[in-house]
Amino acid sequence: MFSTQSKTDLALELQTQFPILRPSIHSRRANLTVKFQDLYGFTVEGNVDDVNVLNEVREKVRQQGRVWWALEASKGANWYLQPQVSSISQAIVLKSSLKLSALANSITLKKLIRKGIPPVLRPKVWFSLSGAAKKKSTVPESYYNDLTKAVDGKVTHATRQIDHDLPRTFPGHPWLDTPEGHAALRRVLVGYSFRESDVGYFQGLNYVAALLLLVMKTEEDAFWMLAVLLENVLVNDCYTNNLSGCHVEQRVFKDLLAKKCPRIAAHLEALEFDVSLVATEWFLCLFSKSLPSETTLRVWDVLFYEGAKVLFHVALAIFKMKEDELLVTHQVGDVINILQRTTHHLFDPDELLTVAFDQIGFMTTNTISKQRKKQEPEVMKDLDQRLRRLNSLRTDDK
Repeated sequence: MFSTQSKTDLALELQTQFPILRPSIHSRRANLTVKFQDLYGFTVEGNVDDVNVLNEVREKVRQQGRVWWALEASKGANWYLQPQVSSISQAIVLKSSLKLSALANSITLKKLIRKGIPPVLRPKVWFSLSGAAKKKSTVPESYYNDLTKAVDGKVTHATRQIDHDLPRTFPGHPWLDTPEGHAALRRVLVGYSFRESDVGYFQGLNYVAALLLLVMKTEEDAFWMLAVLLENVLVNDCYTNNLSGCHVEQRVFKDLLAKKCPRIAAHLEALEFDVSLVATEWFLCLFSKSLPSETTLRVWDVLFYEGAKVLFHVALAIFKMKEDELLVTHQVGDVINILQRTTHHLFDPDELLTVAFDQIGFMTTNTISKQRKKQEPEVMKDLDQRLRRLNSLRTDDK
């Protein structure tokens, strides 16, 4: 059980976590690129305008912290865990004041989460709402420690790949890129590769697990967040050997782009630009390699509460935000440069999420599930044909 923080304690902690960034007078006059560390230790480069945006965002986060504290004070520390209903029609049919209250909580919570969970509260809120706490409760308390001890020293294809990727995971980070950071990340990734052998390990998970470690603060909590993410939040088979789930997601995304942003989709098709050139990394790494960390975690706030549909909303929003620039491109390289520059400097998560949900429009999990079912046979057919061609080439080489 988490204890409730006093208003003073929370305010002080939020103020400590969100210092005002103050570029030098010379930098402000020349609009030079400045370097600074974000809340999670990453070195960020941006101009003075970027710094101003970050300061505005941090002030909003401080305000959000006060809102969350007020709710904890009035409703209790774990108010967001109260029973919820999915729709107002369900509440009306049940004619229950309890259900109506639960619906009100659900609507309030959804709005709050889209505005961002304060970093000081993020670990406990994620752990509870994602289902990680429930998943952990189904196994013995010593499960993670027993698992890491049992697999210590074992060598597999997955462990070799993990060892190869550790020094390449956010190089230069003051904790992740240290022997201690590498060891913690390795234990989480190796442990999960033995827990779920069908997944094992695939490049991209290292970035996701690393960011989970920074947020959750403990290996065990990061491990369970990774488990609930791969087993419950994301689509099946995203990280299996043939990446079939990832291929399905890319096909679904291409269809959604044509429906939600038809002018962009038509222009990119004329350029023979395959959106998977950029979107594959977005989906595999959950934007952790593309967006600034503070923006990525705002996306994850919503991801852990609303599910994988959020990835489509955000990916579509990135294209939508740069529609005018994309429509005048003439080369594939220009498209890639625009999208990479955009994601690297997307310091305002509110702008991104407003476009993602207000401009992209309504998309239900059920709608996306239907799209997946439509694409799965084609993906499996393509993968089977690739495997046949590969086997044929191997036979010819003998």
